[in-house]
Amino acid sequence: MMGSSVWKRPCYVMWLFVAGLATMSVAPAIAHHGWSWAVDEQTTLQGTILEISMAPPHPSLRVVEDNGTVWQVDLANPNQTVRSGFTAQSAKQGDAVTVLGNRHRDETKKQMKAVRITIGGANYDMYPERIRAK
Repeated sequence: MMGSSVWKRPCYVMWLFVAGLATMSVAPAIAHHGWSWAVDEQTTLQGTILEISMAPPHPSLRVVEDNGTVWQVDLANPNQTVRSGFTAQSAKQGDAVTVLGNRHRDETKKQMKAVRITIGGANYDMYPERIRAK
């Protein structure tokens, strides 16, 4: 058949559509860090918010300590962060923040995964099941 194309057949088009959807749904899972890069012990970081990002795969804060050290603070995934009560309007650049979380295993990397952040006396529990009493 002249002019016939395999791409016009519905089964091939549907297969390509499904394959595309599968690829898009796997990409965020691949980008997600998990906990393997963080130490088990929880520490507290106090500082000032330099920047707030609510972008996937997880919202984050850039926090500067009084000594000038800048930290990358990863929050939970976007839905879980919002469920904690924290939104883009919950804080702003210049706000004081206390972060309870797990720092990076490589101490040269100033990065931590927050289980709770406290801003203006309000607690936002990203991972309440992981908060350890001191």
